[in-house]
Amino acid sequence: MTRFRHCATGLALSAVLFALSPVSTAQPAKKPVDPPATDPATMKVAKGFKVELIFSVPQSSDPKKTMGSWVSMCADAKGRLIVSDQYGALYRVTVSPPGVKGVPAIEKIPAAIGSAQGLLWAFDSLYVVVNASKSGLYRVTSSKKDDTLDTVELLRAFEGGGGEHGPHAVLMNPDGKRLTVVCGNQTKITKFDTTKVAPVWGEDHLLPRVPDGNGFMKGVMGPGGAMYNVSPDGKNWELFSVGFRNQYDAAYNKAGDLFTYDADMEWDFNTPWYRPTRVCFVPPGSEFGWRNGAGKYPVFYPDTAPPVVNVGPGSPTGVCFGYGAKFPAKYQDAFFICDWSYGKLYATHLTPNGSTYKAELEEFVTGTPLPLTDIIINPVDGAMYFTIGGRKTKSGLYRVTYVGTESTEPSQPQPVGGDAGKQQELRKDIAAAGEAKQPEFKKIFEMMEGADRVGRMQARTALELHPKGDWHQLALNAQNPDVATQALLALVRVSASCPFHLKPGTPKPDPIVRAKVLDALARFDFAKLTDEQKLDVVRVYHVLFNRFGPPTADERKAWLAKYAPAFPDKNRFVNGELLQVFVYLQDEKAASIGMKLLKDAPTQEEQIEYARALRMLNTGWTPELRTGYFEWFVKAAAYKGGSSFGKFLKLIRDDAIVTLTPSEKTALKDLINADPATVKLPPEPARPFVKAYKLTDLTDALDKGLKSGRDYDRGRKLFAAGKCFACHRFDGEGGSNAPDLTGVAGRFSARDLLESILDPSKEVSDQYAAVEIRTTDDRVIAGRIVNLNADNVMVNTNMLDPGSAVTVDRKAIESMRPSKVSMMPTGLLDTFKEDEVLDLMAYVLSRGDRNNAAFKK
Repeated sequence: MTRFRHCATGLALSAVLFALSPVSTAQPAKKPVDPPATDPATMKVAKGFKVELIFSVPQSSDPKKTMGSWVSMCADAKGRLIVSDQYGALYRVTVSPPGVKGVPAIEKIPAAIGSAQGLLWAFDSLYVVVNASKSGLYRVTSSKKDDTLDTVELLRAFEGGGGEHGPHAVLMNPDGKRLTVVCGNQTKITKFDTTKVAPVWGEDHLLPRVPDGNGFMKGVMGPGGAMYNVSPDGKNWELFSVGFRNQYDAAYNKAGDLFTYDADMEWDFNTPWYRPTRVCFVPPGSEFGWRNGAGKYPVFYPDTAPPVVNVGPGSPTGVCFGYGAKFPAKYQDAFFICDWSYGKLYATHLTPNGSTYKAELEEFVTGTPLPLTDIIINPVDGAMYFTIGGRKTKSGLYRVTYVGTESTEPSQPQPVGGDAGKQQELRKDIAAAGEAKQPEFKKIFEMMEGADRVGRMQARTALELHPKGDWHQLALNAQNPDVATQALLALVRVSASCPFHLKPGTPKPDPIVRAKVLDALARFDFAKLTDEQKLDVVRVYHVLFNRFGPPTADERKAWLAKYAPAFPDKNRFVNGELLQVFVYLQDEKAASIGMKLLKDAPTQEEQIEYARALRMLNTGWTPELRTGYFEWFVKAAAYKGGSSFGKFLKLIRDDAIVTLTPSEKTALKDLINADPATVKLPPEPARPFVKAYKLTDLTDALDKGLKSGRDYDRGRKLFAAGKCFACHRFDGEGGSNAPDLTGVAGRFSARDLLESILDPSKEVSDQYAAVEIRTTDDRVIAGRIVNLNADNVMVNTNMLDPGSAVTVDRKAIESMRPSKVSMMPTGLLDTFKEDEVLDLMAYVLSRGDRNNAAFKK
């Protein structure tokens, strides 16, 4: 049985979606001035569910006739909906019960307030988060204690809001006594009375960061977006979590754990610092590592919390859990997340995983266009409601009900057993121990021994909230590298400020602390550490040197003596982090090792990582190495990425030019000033045609050849040679215009995976399907809709160039239908020998684990 039901043909999609009459040779019918919102008949909906268009929001140039574009929503105590236009007023919407036809009653709320991106009915009041020129948290009440909401009270003004990354949602805290307020990264941290987050954050880049190529948020320091717990009167604020880019909304599960859906930076596509949109579990005191430009923390840093699941490119908007919905239990417990750009409403099925969670994504409702803005479960009628709109696009209000045969009885809490149950409780115990007035720090360190990664992060947060004199010796004496790195990181962060966050009168860092931390780290045999532990150790060095300054001559000598034999490492992420330290210390061997890594790197992301570090190196260069380095920029000019990609490369190159001596500038003048299009570099070796494979050609080899003896490194290089990294993300690198393949082994057999490579159009993922648009001037545009703005529809037509887009005027669209042809090209394996195909398959099926059985000799 198919997972989704297809409700309309492509022709019906275009006809209903744009309210156009069929094309004929006669005079075309006049288009309606205000076409209706997207028809549910054109959507793909999870089996057993029904979507209704409740109201198509009128738009007009006449202010008296328009209701704008709705972007936020809540339900009041009577089950009536309250919605807000992004740039205008609030409205109250009374809808007929599910199953009863009727036109909704809509009334404009008289209170002089609007432009809300967060709405909540609580404590007999309407709480409103305004994202406009007067951004802030407001409370709206009735002066007559009736249904007329006419009194507005400002509870807290926000500084720096007003843009799309400003203040967003407000929701009820599970304690029933407070609110939780969500702010994006253009909202400055507001004054707080208490905090779960130690205010010791910094930028903590060892080498100077590369700012955004287009200048977006250049100079804006971390920690980025934040969440707060707030008293109902708005007088007491607690900082709860930081480090987000632009999380629009959040929700609590039954266990009281907080979740959000954070945004990516699409201009970063195909760079090593790109982070996909992602679902995040938000523990108290957590930090998620947003920093401007190329400074975003990679997911493996020990001072940033990991995501629950990466979703891919998109624009996160409203979220909610399905609690209270008359849905099957699976969907009552789902975390629903809205993607504005690609028109996807996902049901995220969460499962405890150690002290955090893991998740499976299911496309619940999809449509084109379907710019989802907000979503709620109405506790009165048990239905789901969602809105579309934003940026003055056509807006609509929809209802989702279950019409299938499964039980819709309220779901029951499921006990969390096994290791996950123990780790969940341990994380909470660590948090509680850290909040005690006089914590037992020895006990916290003992708990860290049994905790997993997120649990240890919770412990570091607990340590940072208390005077270091109570626990610093425990940190310096820790023998377990997992415990020591988090504890030493805490010690470094509380002992010295990041240079970009220095406050007047801050004392200089004590070099004795730096020496003690270096001694503590030196006790670990780097070669015997796991990849994760190696990355943690190197990260502590990054933060230590950034905050305390460079080591003494003797400390530098000792560090180089210890780590020179370990560099390069087998792990490419370890190499990228270590190279930064060698460059920071201006080690003469960094140039030759770094250039070899750059030359051998199979992906543009890995190459950029090395090139970015080498740009700050002044020593150890030979004429040949310098020439090779600047030739790389000529080669990289042909690489593709997001909107800032080319300018990022230029900024890296400009920094490198500054390090040249006068004689080097003279010798490299022609190469530096050359037009990349005119420079002839040695051509890449062409791969000869081998065979146009069919599935039957490789079936026997798949059955026998993937059990052992495969080559991990060659598989990774072939993944790059086949252009897979250009579109697909895998093991933390690659593009995002196609599905992330890291977990594909858990969903597909080797045979199914190979068939999808050989015949990509046989079954096209709904999430990445293209559309075919025909316009009134006889143009045909095939690609993925990636953005909307008023009447402009932006379509990416080339997956290998994610920064390119064709703009189509919505009024000029004659028809639009799903494309039957995948955007993934065919013939990708035609130049591979059979052994190479097997190495590639083993690499993909290994989930990026070089210790997988397939690579055992």
